[in-house]
Amino acid sequence: MSLARNMATVGTATLLSRLLGFARDMMIAGVFGTGARADAFFVSFQFANLARRLLAEGGLNAALVPLYLRARDQNGEAGAARFAGRLLGTLTLCTLIIGCLAALAMPILILLLAPGFATGGERLPIAVELGRLMLPYIVTAGPLAVLIGILNANHRFVAAAFATTEFNMILLVALAVIYAGGAQDNSGSGMLLAGAVGVTGLIQLLLLGLAVWRTRTRVTPLGVSFDPQVRQFFALAIPGLLAGGIPQIVVMAGVMVASISEGAVSWIYYANRLIELPLGIVGIAVGTVLVPAFSHAVRSGNRDELSAVESRGLELALGLSLPAAFALAILAKPIVGALFQRGAFTTADTAATALALAVFALGLPGHVLVKAFSPVFFAREDTKTPMHAALVGLAVAVIGSVTLLPFAGHAGVAAAIALSGWAGALFLGWRIRQHIGFALDNDAKRRLPRIALAALIMATALAAAHQAMAPWLAPPGPTTLRLAALAALIGGGLALYGGLLQAFGVIRLRELARFAR
Repeated sequence: MSLARNMATVGTATLLSRLLGFARDMMIAGVFGTGARADAFFVSFQFANLARRLLAEGGLNAALVPLYLRARDQNGEAGAARFAGRLLGTLTLCTLIIGCLAALAMPILILLLAPGFATGGERLPIAVELGRLMLPYIVTAGPLAVLIGILNANHRFVAAAFATTEFNMILLVALAVIYAGGAQDNSGSGMLLAGAVGVTGLIQLLLLGLAVWRTRTRVTPLGVSFDPQVRQFFALAIPGLLAGGIPQIVVMAGVMVASISEGAVSWIYYANRLIELPLGIVGIAVGTVLVPAFSHAVRSGNRDELSAVESRGLELALGLSLPAAFALAILAKPIVGALFQRGAFTTADTAATALALAVFALGLPGHVLVKAFSPVFFAREDTKTPMHAALVGLAVAVIGSVTLLPFAGHAGVAAAIALSGWAGALFLGWRIRQHIGFALDNDAKRRLPRIALAALIMATALAAAHQAMAPWLAPPGPTTLRLAALAALIGGGLALYGGLLQAFGVIRLRELARFAR
């Protein structure tokens, strides 16, 4: 088994899924814009999206894989197959019951998620209708999670990793059908897209079931049981799911508050989708590097080594997130315009979404610092402290959204979500200093100010270049020209930032190339 190859497989699938997701959202913006149907779709889509993030994208791996491997070691392949069959049947029954209850309670669930829909208009009935059409995906998310965990436990990473891309590919096919029919913002288009979400789960279940069946792995016989093995699985899985789901719930909380204003839900959704790309990529890089490093430092008991890892982690987090945050804030309008402004997505929608994106960008370093600080506790087998930090962030997002919405509209909600990242990072930093000790080594004290200076210089140059290239970035110019100009700006900014890090002695070009590889 090649660890590097498996990480590359999962990373490639994640990047491909994000890019397909952007294509999906660009097409949705062209059909529905930010009108009532778009708001209704994005609110009802939150349930399927949460189930996908928690279950169908491997969120149960930490609980399932160790128990599955233990069953195989103790009872052989047949014992592991029996455990997997019981787990598959039990989770399927649980998600089926949840789906049936959700279908009955859908109006209440929609109002809980978007209380602003109660003020009248067509958004509530549309959201209820679309939400019910998406429920089959929630039912299939449980068995999908079991199949993904079993494939990963047997080092079959390709099928499991690329299952995340299949979700967006199927939605793109549905959107292509909608465009072929004239891309009309009507009930038929909304129902077709929502129905595709439900069908996606069934198709993924079939493909992953075939992938499992083609190997020596078996998931038989199917059954429903709450024996000690299954109960232990739920005991391990539920806390992890809660911790992993809170970042998504933070965004859902912002949507709850913003739902009072028509269009705000869509503006926040599109902006958040853009901020998720750098957050996801940087978060994966930081987590991958720091978890084993902290674990080794904690086990060795070497204080200098722990200080060095803390310092490198902080450098890595800020060195990657600061330039991304500045670039997103400065280029928010051309980015949103080039990606989304067409069809039903108007100039006013571009301005509103760009404002939300620029505000979200201010919180990007805070959210990345949470990713950098959490491994300190994971290495000590402490999962409660990161969960507490996530809860602090959730409280800040909810209170801040309610407080700022009357004064700043949807931008206030975006600001509260951005602040939630900084609140979580400060909480974790305080806990590290209080219980573990937070000490920067001399290299970090030298490099961190230079990283910040390099990012500021890059931001200044990027803002000037943005002004100079404004005629090539603004609609109604050709989309290809705008995308090319945007790519030139981003590429030039990255080159300048890398050159400044080299000039300031922060990193050598050879190290930068090795890091990029």
